[in-house]
Amino acid sequence: TISAEGKSVDIPIIVTKATVDRPVSFKLDVMPVITKSGCNTGSCHGAARGKDGFRLSLFGFDPDGDHHRITREQPGRRIDLAVPAASLFVEKSVGAVPHTGGKRFEADSKLNQTFVEWIANGVPVDPADQAKCTSIEMYPPQAVLDGSGEQQRTLVIANYSDGTTRDVTSLAAFTTSNETSIVVDDMGIVTAGERGEAFVMARFDIHTIGGQFLALPKGLQYEEKPFEPVNYIDELVAAKLKKLRLHPSELCSDEEFLRRVSIDLVGLTPTYDEYTAFMQDSDANKRTKKIDELLKRKEFTEVWVSKWAEWLMMRSSNQVSQKSIFLYYQWLVDQIANNVPMDKMVKDILSSTGGTFKTPQTNFYEIERDQLKVAENVAQIFMGMRIQCAQCHNHPFDRWTQNDYYNFAAFFSQVGRKRGEDYREQIIYNRGGGEVPHPVTKKNATPIFLGGAQPDVAGKDRREVVANWLASPENPFFATNFSNRIWHHFFGIGIVEEIDDVRISNPPSNPELLAALATNLTAYNYDMRKLIRDICTSKAYQRSTQRNESNATDENNFAHQTIRRIKAESMLDIISHVTATKDDFTKLPVGARAVQIADGTTSTYFLTTFGRATRETACSCEVKMEPTLSQALHLLNGDTVNNKMQQGGIVKALLKEGLTPEQIVERLYIATVSRKPNPQELEALSPLYAEGTNIEQGLEDTFWALLNSREFLFNH
Repeated sequence: TISAEGKSVDIPIIVTKATVDRPVSFKLDVMPVITKSGCNTGSCHGAARGKDGFRLSLFGFDPDGDHHRITREQPGRRIDLAVPAASLFVEKSVGAVPHTGGKRFEADSKLNQTFVEWIANGVPVDPADQAKCTSIEMYPPQAVLDGSGEQQRTLVIANYSDGTTRDVTSLAAFTTSNETSIVVDDMGIVTAGERGEAFVMARFDIHTIGGQFLALPKGLQYEEKPFEPVNYIDELVAAKLKKLRLHPSELCSDEEFLRRVSIDLVGLTPTYDEYTAFMQDSDANKRTKKIDELLKRKEFTEVWVSKWAEWLMMRSSNQVSQKSIFLYYQWLVDQIANNVPMDKMVKDILSSTGGTFKTPQTNFYEIERDQLKVAENVAQIFMGMRIQCAQCHNHPFDRWTQNDYYNFAAFFSQVGRKRGEDYREQIIYNRGGGEVPHPVTKKNATPIFLGGAQPDVAGKDRREVVANWLASPENPFFATNFSNRIWHHFFGIGIVEEIDDVRISNPPSNPELLAALATNLTAYNYDMRKLIRDICTSKAYQRSTQRNESNATDENNFAHQTIRRIKAESMLDIISHVTATKDDFTKLPVGARAVQIADGTTSTYFLTTFGRATRETACSCEVKMEPTLSQALHLLNGDTVNNKMQQGGIVKALLKEGLTPEQIVERLYIATVSRKPNPQELEALSPLYAEGTNIEQGLEDTFWALLNSREFLFNH
């Protein structure tokens, strides 16, 4: 009977075999103890060469091999069947004899009793039909702790293939993503610390699960302020902020919005005429009108083609000609300019067949030829997952096993290549044969979707099969991956960060928001422009970067906008734009923008210094957005800013128009930072162009100072 608040309910329960003790299983009981104790980590016996003459599979990816090494390797040394408690395997664990890893648990603990009982039973091998753990659940999945020192007990339940469940809390390994705010002990008891949030992870067998825990100051006074959301984004961001007792920042000014959205959508600052027209527009919907206008410009296409070129690693090499890369890039331009849905574009890439000139998207299979790395790239680019760890062992921080890795790689084992009529062109085709051997079982891997079903691939191009699944609603990772990548572009931080490191132990800061973005992207038929419009019209995007008292320390919940250094290509384009100069890049016409560079090997000192991606890998970390001393020195003393100011002659041209120094200063401010100078700035600058001074030089110095200011170099 369950009773609460004057109500009760009776639930019939039948208990059977309550006194029957199940024999200790190596895979179900002993292996979890080994993992919980940290014995099979990379710093201990899970290292490639083991430790102190004893090796275990890393994080238990090969339990059969571990059983053999414990029981059959060096017979009589590690296991004592006559006196189980005297086994070296046991004595080292409890610190009874010297052990490099130290004492792992107490002699009277349940963990040690599991070892001793298993040895006493004769170290049996598990039967072939032994039930396997299929998933785990953690309760509660979320919790709010009111005050430092408050505690919450968690429970981990394992689900098995035979339909049974089991409380494995004592066997699970617990970790926290933020020990300052949330601490968790070996038994899953969570304790609150300073204000903040953390994700508590529980690992059992090959499974990992996480839960969100919030720590708030004791008795925190919070008064919710009236708020009118623009769309679902604002509703879900506001819901998270309410949980955290945070107030959002105010909306940014029209000037800040115009500069921010122009840089984000077209990679340029607004011109004087664009600024004037926007500021004089009295329409209450002028921000939305501006967003719609920018989404239609060709520069928008160029920005996103550049971003896709990074993801797809467009870079010439000894095996990929410059012509191939140029044609591949032009194919991408056509796709995005014509607003081809992302799912269709990805399917065309993955299932592509033909020559690398005539069918440019086939270059995806020329840029990387190794079938295992192709599978890794597909998972990382199109699903946001780094599965590389699972090549050698089960992923320590995610759900992916070594079996998952090789089963997914099997989809790309039959890619054929042969030379075309032009020696620079390769023909990509389906060979219809070729397998991926599993390194442990030595058997050929079976094509199985990551986290999905086993499809029928008989007589089919396996790439086509996986492409149709990957870029569809059946795959839960496709829409969330691209939603997260798009969101990152506009906030400088992903809902999952890093954007291509989606895993259970790196959960989204706002799962509901990410799910809603993915749902809408799917509903929009994978039209990224529509999702981008949702983001840009939201109050979350249009908030000020100025923080208030409650959100001063918030970095992950979008209570305010972020100050972001402008990306290398856009930075060079903006400098050329405001100085009225043209760049000359290899293989491109004079005046082409940096975002139009097709080949990752084409660069300049400026672009390299400001962190342009080399496109050598699929990792998002290739784009460097951190400000450095080299960047500051180059802007101050290098030839980019100084030469462009001289070549463009902006100040001379404005003087010839008959504008006063004050009017020219205003024009320079609008061109660079999209606002007019305030009275204090005008007063401070006035001596530079006062009567009797070199007015032109004073204005040039003002322009130079603006081009080197933090306000110019950052989007805010």
